[in-house]
Amino acid sequence: MPAVLIDLRSDTVTRPTPAMREAMARAEVGDDVYGEDPSVSALEREVADLLGKAAGVFTPSGTMANQIGLWVHTRPSDEVLVSDGAHLMVYETGAAPALSGLQLTPLGQGGLFNAADVERAFKPENDHSTATRVVAIENTHNRGGGRIFPQPALLEVAAAARGLGLALHLDGARLWNAHVATGLPLRELAAPFDTVSVCLSKGLGAPVGSVLTGPAPLILRARRRRKMLGGGMRQAGILAAAGRHALAHNIPRLAEDHANARAFAEGIVVLPGVTLDLSSVQTNLCIFDLSPEAPLDAHRFVDRARAKGLLLNAINARRLRIVTHLDVDRAACLRAAEVVGEILRAS
Repeated sequence: MPAVLIDLRSDTVTRPTPAMREAMARAEVGDDVYGEDPSVSALEREVADLLGKAAGVFTPSGTMANQIGLWVHTRPSDEVLVSDGAHLMVYETGAAPALSGLQLTPLGQGGLFNAADVERAFKPENDHSTATRVVAIENTHNRGGGRIFPQPALLEVAAAARGLGLALHLDGARLWNAHVATGLPLRELAAPFDTVSVCLSKGLGAPVGSVLTGPAPLILRARRRRKMLGGGMRQAGILAAAGRHALAHNIPRLAEDHANARAFAEGIVVLPGVTLDLSSVQTNLCIFDLSPEAPLDAHRFVDRARAKGLLLNAINARRLRIVTHLDVDRAACLRAAEVVGEILRAS
């Protein structure tokens, strides 16, 4: 295997920069379970303010932030309406039904749905079925290829949900990417939602952590749930300092990741054996399919790519995903596209 790997499996694989490590080393810390870690408190205030929310709570992971976000709005046996392929449903190990007794019902296609979908799926409280309590939107949408939920459609969904008395949760793990790609303020993107989770360890490059934001009474409940789930950390300011550094330095540079994903996509879309809609590459993800006539399936393709120094993920037997991030530059992404072509031609 080549000594130098191009790792495009996820934007979670980034390593702290020297400047981020320095910020972590200098962090002022205390016991966060007692509410005494000043770095954690500062991070929670900063994120809540960026999103226009009253309060925030720092969690070890995006999954925990999302699951707490659902829990504060619901009771066991309630229903949450989510997008087709939502991270909440596909990548959180069945946490919503296992931990909170919730039923997740998917809507739409490719990460998007509309107000009519919500109205058709809504179930009022009765003796026979789950009661719909929450609409959850993922922006940007992972399995949708980093797709941005268009703001006008999102506002229509939110209005329909409000009309039905439903709460709204935003899985905004990559909301920073939507903000940079659209130019819309973070507060505007977050405004329709009661609770918003954002991730610091994806495109922003921090090693650990997410923040759940919302009204102060809900975040007070969220802290109790965090403790219940084992997320009460002690001198977590070391981690919070990395998140604060990421917020201060790494949001605008996400545009580079978007451009690099586009460059990769343009390099492979012309290859025989690849099926890709360039319009789907909106942020830092590129999902492409191997054509039915391609002799390799996606899993064998991943093995061949690894042997050539490229790491990427198979989503299913024919579909592959790459994610650009701050640890890969334009040259690495162009080389990755070349590797895809070499594998296809060799097979």
